[in-house]
Amino acid sequence: MNKNSKVLSLKYRPQNFADLIGQDIVSDTIINSIKYNKVPNAYLFTGIRGVGKTTIARIIAKSLNCVNDLNNICTDKLCDNCKAISDSNHIDVLEMDAASKTGVDDVRDLIEFSRYGPTTAKYKIFIIDEVHMLSKQAFNALLKTLEEPPQYLKFIFATTEIKKIPITVISRCQRFDLTRVKFLELFEYIKKIKNQEKGKITDDAIKLIVKISEGSVRDALSLLDRALLSLEEGEEFDLNKAQNIFGYFDKSQLINLFQLIFHGKEKEVLKHYRLIYDQGIEPKIFLNDFLEILYYFKNINSLTIDGNNFSLNDEEHKLIKKLSNEVEPNTFLLFWQFAIKTLGELDLVNNQNLSIEMFLIRLIHLKKIKNDNTNIEGIKNKLEEKKIVLDGKPKIDNNDLFDLKNKTIGQIKNITQEKKLDEEISKNNDVKKLSVKSFSDLLQTCILKKEVKLKYELEKNVNLVSFDNKRIEISFNEKLDKEFIKILSSKLYEWTNERWIITLSKEKGSPSIKENLLQDKKNLFEKKKDSSIYKKILENFPDAEMTEVKILKEENNE
Repeated sequence: MNKNSKVLSLKYRPQNFADLIGQDIVSDTIINSIKYNKVPNAYLFTGIRGVGKTTIARIIAKSLNCVNDLNNICTDKLCDNCKAISDSNHIDVLEMDAASKTGVDDVRDLIEFSRYGPTTAKYKIFIIDEVHMLSKQAFNALLKTLEEPPQYLKFIFATTEIKKIPITVISRCQRFDLTRVKFLELFEYIKKIKNQEKGKITDDAIKLIVKISEGSVRDALSLLDRALLSLEEGEEFDLNKAQNIFGYFDKSQLINLFQLIFHGKEKEVLKHYRLIYDQGIEPKIFLNDFLEILYYFKNINSLTIDGNNFSLNDEEHKLIKKLSNEVEPNTFLLFWQFAIKTLGELDLVNNQNLSIEMFLIRLIHLKKIKNDNTNIEGIKNKLEEKKIVLDGKPKIDNNDLFDLKNKTIGQIKNITQEKKLDEEISKNNDVKKLSVKSFSDLLQTCILKKEVKLKYELEKNVNLVSFDNKRIEISFNEKLDKEFIKILSSKLYEWTNERWIITLSKEKGSPSIKENLLQDKKNLFEKKKDSSIYKKILENFPDAEMTEVKILKEENNE
């Protein structure tokens, strides 16, 4: 195959450490280990797809077996060993895909082959890709050889799922975690390749390619290949074309959508969403991306732009931070709950698009209700400060009324409206009259509201971890009704007019009320068995047996 006919990921595959991007620390460490003759028995490379695991493995193989020393390793004109390794046909460098050869017999054949020294090279090297796919028996067969291999034998493992590799194998390797290539570094690299290929691609389109690739060099080169192949002679590949070809929409549109939601602009929100939908974005994809941006809004103060974040650029980061400071944090939690619920409901409706539109409208009104409640509280405080009684004693003068109108953003226009508002406040206070400050308060409220089933679950199946400031934390209990948390949260909001957070904890909570009662009964039973009265009964009736203890009245003695 002609070199120029190769796909870009193969055409520009690094041939030495100098060609690598984004893995400087790894490269320097490996170079020093070879330079000072401290090469480990086995290397283990882990990281996402396309960051250079197999490529580095081949470079190591060439560095160890090149006829020149490390400082003069072949670059343009390759020696026989380097050329054979690059073409994957060197007799002493065996590459194995563990995804297709997972069995213990494959590993035994490998071990048997390792008993013979190298033919033409200095080292015999085994490169095993996707090593996590090996079976447990295969790993066990490899352990002894891996720990004490011959001097001429080296192993190089590559994997995307390090957690699936036994710790006994990891401990026998020198492990390297390959990171995602930073945004700016990958951008410059793709731009350089674009120039070498003489492609007309805008910087915005390249940024989108880098963003979609998420730090994977191979993915970025594959996308660049698609972009170049889509161009007609003299045509330019811009951002709009990139979005259409890659089936991707710029998430900055979602940030603008959030801005419209926060400001309660219903018509603009729907119009903006429909523009996104017209780009061919499926409702589920939209909602998943919506959740991602929502996460950034909630946690933006703990996130930094360090070159590894492929979803946000500097401008988007600043805008999200600005908008998030204008909204109460609890709002984002409510948005998240609504989004998750809507995502689960999409499979139940025929028109998913309409479901998304209703979801967005609900968010707007959810935010509006929150603002309205804030206004009501402000009005109430104003009335209390001025000691105004809205039944006409005493009356509000014109200045007070003008001031009140300004602070309520035009909601109050006359005394009649003030009376209506006061009625609303009274109703609101009636809703909030129930106070639940402890677990016992919660049980009493269930009794008051005749919530028998809820009380039953609380007493029998709830192991309490903590109860504090509208947060309830309980241990996981398989016997607990699967709808319990949802029902309890809904009832608490209904009773207190406040949002409660109820979570399952890994911690072991306190025994349930039912468990405590049973334990108390058991303790009482044991106590009575040791009592003098029971012992006297046994003296007179040796065959007697106590089966149950009932408290008929309060006892002062045994």
